[in-house]
Amino acid sequence: MSTLPTVNGQVVGQAHYATRALLERAVAPLGLNFGQVLALNVLADGPVERARLVHRITSTLKVDEPAVREVIDQLVDANIAQVDGPEPHVRLTDTGHATQAHVADAVAGITTRLYGDIPVDELAAAARVLTLVTQRANDELAGAA
Repeated sequence: MSTLPTVNGQVVGQAHYATRALLERAVAPLGLNFGQVLALNVLADGPVERARLVHRITSTLKVDEPAVREVIDQLVDANIAQVDGPEPHVRLTDTGHATQAHVADAVAGITTRLYGDIPVDELAAAARVLTLVTQRANDELAGAA
């Protein structure tokens, strides 16, 4: 009889990295990296103040601000995003909207393949647990800062 692994950071991390590898493979033909995909997802809802976008990505990826500024610059250089306004806002260009649509399609396909046959109540329980673990880890990180 096989036993299920204990849920811990290693198991969660393995799921994250395997899923991330699928996403990175799917977006590689678009010339995108993981950080750029995250920025595109934030920008899909409309223009975002540059400082807010930087904060959102740094807090999600746990990377420093210069790395996120580089991601934004890469998107601007590729004509996927533009920065404008007296309080700089980042917005998707027409090319960016098309690129983000391709990313959304890739994510939808991966999600369907990986999660499609898992019962909704199990997915909801997993989401609650992982959200709580993320909140606790973020609280510890904030306390240590």
